[in-house]
Amino acid sequence: MHDWALSTSQEHRSRLLRGMAAVVAAKGYADTTIADIVREASVSRRTFYEHFRDKAECLIALYEAASRNALRVLREAIDPSHGWEEQVERAINAYLRCLASNPVLLRTLFVEIQGLGHGGLEVRRAMHREIGDFLLQLVNAGTAPRSPMTPEVAMVLIGGMHELVLQAIEDGRVEELPVLTGTATRLLKAVTRT
Repeated sequence: MHDWALSTSQEHRSRLLRGMAAVVAAKGYADTTIADIVREASVSRRTFYEHFRDKAECLIALYEAASRNALRVLREAIDPSHGWEEQVERAINAYLRCLASNPVLLRTLFVEIQGLGHGGLEVRRAMHREIGDFLLQLVNAGTAPRSPMTPEVAMVLIGGMHELVLQAIEDGRVEELPVLTGTATRLLKAVTRT
């Protein structure tokens, strides 16, 4: 395949994901149709089916892409010249700022993904594990005297933080997400000192 064809294919996929995010935010997942998505993305129905089997697969791909972007933001916030506690606080703050920067996408990812049943739950758990693995590496590489963090504790922390995010979405306070940095950091420090 030529580079230009690959580039066009990637652009179409990206447009479809953006279209999915916009339409689901406006109409909700249940009322979103493939016709809505392709219209928003300015591509053909055929192009949609070249990339996705159905709208559920498209939403899952959107969730994965956005979650990996948020994880990239977490990783980029790490500065090894600082202690592990400050690194964690910076990473959490960067993550929450990333989420708050796109309220439309945030609602789609935190609320609508739950409407996919088992498939949505599966991808959500996989992404939580990836974020949890990152947290484990960061905390367990630190020098503070404490017991190593376990995967179960990391999952509890990620789940708890995401519940706070969901509550902020439901309360219409998405722009205030970075304020949760203090709460999430205090909780993390408390469980790592045991």
